Amino acid sequence: MIPLQDLLIFAAAALLMVLTPGPNMIYLISRSICQGRKAGVTSLLGVVAGFFVHLFAAAAGLTAVFLAVPMAYEVLKWAGALYLVWLAWQAVKPGARSPFEMQQLPPDSSRKLITMGFLTSALNPKIAVFYLSVFPQFVTPEHGAVFTQSIILGLTQISVSFTVNLLIALFAAGIASWFVNNPTWLAVQRYFMGFVLSALAVRLMLEQRRMA
Repeated sequence: MIPLQDLLIFAAAALLMVLTPGPNMIYLISRSICQGRKAGVTSLLGVVAGFFVHLFAAAAGLTAVFLAVPMAYEVLKWAGALYLVWLAWQAVKPGARSPFEMQQLPPDSSRKLITMGFLTSALNPKIAVFYLSVFPQFVTPEHGAVFTQSIILGLTQISVSFTVNLLIALFAAGIASWFVNNPTWLAVQRYFMGFVLSALAVRLMLEQRRMA
């Protein structure tokens, strides 16, 4: 069984990850603002379903495969870093919009909301990199079956992410309204997002390959 202290540290890492702006956050905010809380929560169901793709991939041993093949690890690492750089540029480029800025989007059906949420999450490189780089540090044969440990860690990450994203979906409209009344903070939020994403990209590029 994973020691409680290690599980709490992992939960803290999962919390930092979900609080970092990324595709999932941007999608949930935009849907909650444009189509209401119900649409945001519906989209969240798809996002959570996407998390299970990463969870079962890690539990099945794909993380170990990547770690065992240096080239596969390097390709994923650099692809993830470049994607984060692209997201950072999208946040700070001239004419960029904050995810909290009011905008009009056509309403989508519940089925499409769930599908788009699922694809956004399942194809999110930030989540893939998290499972790749963080999971191996908390899974050790001495603590029992590796598959069971992976499931426990994955469910912990999903629980943390669901809680935070649910709050985002429920209160996105209120946050957006505050930004409307305080427009200067829209620019501050965008540049802060760009800084955080750039810092994560640099950290990822400098990260050394870890062995499970």
